[in-house]
Amino acid sequence: MIKYDLKGKTALVTGGASGIGLATVRMLAANGCKVAINHLADDPRGMEQVETLAAAGFDVISAPGNVGDATDGPRMVEQAARDLGRLDYLVNNAGTPGTRTSIAPSELDRITEELWQAVIEVNLLGVFRCAKAAAPHLRKTRGAIVSVASIAGLGYVGSSMAYGATKAGVVSLTQNLARGLAPEVRVNAVAPGAVNSSWMIEWTNEQRASSIDEAALKRRCEPEDLAEVMVFLLAGAAMVTGQTIVVDGGLTL
Repeated sequence: MIKYDLKGKTALVTGGASGIGLATVRMLAANGCKVAINHLADDPRGMEQVETLAAAGFDVISAPGNVGDATDGPRMVEQAARDLGRLDYLVNNAGTPGTRTSIAPSELDRITEELWQAVIEVNLLGVFRCAKAAAPHLRKTRGAIVSVASIAGLGYVGSSMAYGATKAGVVSLTQNLARGLAPEVRVNAVAPGAVNSSWMIEWTNEQRASSIDEAALKRRCEPEDLAEVMVFLLAGAAMVTGQTIVVDGGLTL
């Protein structure tokens, strides 16, 4: 892993109490960054991770709030920026599949209005709301944003067509935010393939085996694989903006 000197830098990671978000929190904090961990107010994992990481010597704070709520999401960002003292990096990681099991493109009857509402509010509007609220702070620090898209947003089958549509939206939003916030703020995204994490989709053993067999590197991604690329896009990559980097071990080759 590339080491960065991030002392004096701060970051907000949405959905930072588990999976890719938590791995990114750890990697940023290990490089000296002060990190606000966003989590739902009623999710006990949030404070548990804050306490665990603080006990390990990392500079982390709690940032409870629901990014899928039009009022609470921006409030959370503002509070986190105040608590951190400044804001250099925003990681838009929070997301939801909106379903416990995958929905094939042919299963239109399972794509409900409730599913659409859930994934749009968190996966797409949540990314925009947090970026909009963070923008004034990031302009001051000439910071960076990284959002989590998905290979499902690049034409590959994901947990549902609704989920894939929101992630395609994240790819487009990343490009337009990069245009709108330049030259002060860089904006990029990562598109994970199959990841071993505490995700809410219950993939079958057959689906898990297939994601390994079909990957050129013959394994599923670990959260740390995504975190490494995200930290690079935040702390390095000085001439990279508006890009979505696929991190899938060659699954889509």
